Amino acid sequence: MSNREQRTLSVPEGVAGERIDSALTRVLGLSRTAVVKLLEDGDIRTSGKAMAKSDRVSANQVIDVLMPAPINQDPIPLTPLEGLSIVYDDDAIVVIDKPVGCAAHPSPGWTGPTVVGALMAAGYSISTSGAAERQGIVHRLDVGTSGLMIVAKSDRAFTVLKDAFRNRTVDKIYHALIQGHMDPTTGTIDAPIDRHPKEDHRFAVVATGKDSITHYEVIEFYRGVSLAKVELETGRTHQIRVHFSALNHPLVGDTTYGADPVLAKSLEMRRPWLHAKELMFDHPITGEHLSFQAPYPADLTRSLALLSDAVLP
Repeated sequence: MSNREQRTLSVPEGVAGERIDSALTRVLGLSRTAVVKLLEDGDIRTSGKAMAKSDRVSANQVIDVLMPAPINQDPIPLTPLEGLSIVYDDDAIVVIDKPVGCAAHPSPGWTGPTVVGALMAAGYSISTSGAAERQGIVHRLDVGTSGLMIVAKSDRAFTVLKDAFRNRTVDKIYHALIQGHMDPTTGTIDAPIDRHPKEDHRFAVVATGKDSITHYEVIEFYRGVSLAKVELETGRTHQIRVHFSALNHPLVGDTTYGADPVLAKSLEMRRPWLHAKELMFDHPITGEHLSFQAPYPADLTRSLALLSDAVLP
């Protein structure tokens, strides 16, 4: 006898217009992989008809979901990580400087270290709110992106911070090394983003995608590249990488989105040149305004030195 729960929900206005896989990931707290599996199995229906993952939802649409069977959740693997720097720590939050090569949380197919696993291995207690494998994670950085991240230690902090990111009251500033010389030197990229229509592991500017806004300002020009300060107004997956690639100015080293592999090799870059440099937000419990900065890691510093010293191809 199945012990799966049948759940009926009305789509909240906050996710109206989104793809069903994205909307239900947020509403149900399940991973996207789990939601896609339900869609493929015909377990998500509206008006008695099975939905596809590319379907978009509308406000107050009634959707029936046959929830996954409860499973004994495997404990999150403890993944000690030498390069993880603690920038700030109290009873509610911990702010870290994430090294490259570390994922925010466990996910299917990822066997490397995670922020959650590394913090737990170091003895930090993490909020258990959110999807089981993403506990404490209120925002993410890609595996190949270094820099500042907040992790919630209490359930109250998790809820407040999730709302702060949703309401865009957290200021996130990145530094990126971009191929070519940006003209104009300051600007805003306002272009909707969604999953690539043909390659599921990539994202792209898509007319029907989610609202995505990136502000930039060139800090310095080098030969053939621009070092830019980038501020996100929205926080879509791969947003900075997709937006600059769409302008034919991909990030140095970002071969997934069209970067020149010869240039990347000459600068010894094995990942996109992108660093979460500054983070400013109100403390979720005390309300105190906090501001943090993280220095460039060794690989990014080395590439800038090579730019200054070497003749590029």
